[in-house]
Amino acid sequence: MEALIASYGDSSSDSESESQPPIDNRSPPVTVLPPPPIDLLNPPNTLGTFDYLERNSDSRIRSFPHIEGNYALHVYIPVFIPSERKKELTQFLKKATSLVQGLHVVDIDVPLHMLLKDEEKMVQAALGREFHISLGRTVPIRVHQIDSAVAMLRQKLQFQKRYLIDFNKWEVFVNDDKTRTFLSIENTTGGLAEITKQIQAVNEVYKLHNLPEFYKDPRPHISIAWAVGDISQSLKRVVEGEMKTHINVGGLSMRSMFTCKFSNIVCKVGNKTYNICGSQGQ
Repeated sequence: MEALIASYGDSSSDSESESQPPIDNRSPPVTVLPPPPIDLLNPPNTLGTFDYLERNSDSRIRSFPHIEGNYALHVYIPVFIPSERKKELTQFLKKATSLVQGLHVVDIDVPLHMLLKDEEKMVQAALGREFHISLGRTVPIRVHQIDSAVAMLRQKLQFQKRYLIDFNKWEVFVNDDKTRTFLSIENTTGGLAEITKQIQAVNEVYKLHNLPEFYKDPRPHISIAWAVGDISQSLKRVVEGEMKTHINVGGLSMRSMFTCKFSNIVCKVGNKTYNICGSQGQ
């Protein structure tokens, strides 16, 4: 880690979830550096370097401009992929990476092609993280609205029963302004009804705070990898081939890739995280 920090210096994050100070026009221009050499990554039993890269990403594109006093609001369900299903998912990630250029690990600036020769490191970097099912758009919220929004989210979502979330479909999504393409795993069966109700509750809170509501036909998913620009057509061809294999091997219309338990809902505002609710019952 010391070697990595020495090589890249101490730069601040440019992620959408962080508030940035006003620009000082007297400062010299910032140079965007390429990702660090793969040799500087930590041993497979640690995520330290990946976390450092996440904090020091310079290639992210804001979906809205930074305005002093605004903070990025994101409401989501945390998801962790079970260890026993990671190997199969990694095989498809390796295939997609070899066929489609420009894929990166979600949330950090590590190109997937740098991990092709080390499967254990790819599993750790690409699948060993916390993923998110978004229950609302990531939007700017004014500082005076934060307490009210969090309180209302807790009120509307305080009683949530436990349920299973079934992920069974690779899918490709593109953000609204077509600056990012995402390789994702979609939830289309178990848990979909419960997640849809939670999205509706979040929409009610957003509406009362004059915030943009979620998509009319939400498609709950977690994003595994991303690429700059709209490369959806080439990525969809790879995904469609994989899904045909899934149907043929499973002998069903769509077999499950993995299942996880709903545990809680989180609201992140800037750098602060609020626990909205936890699951109850059996």
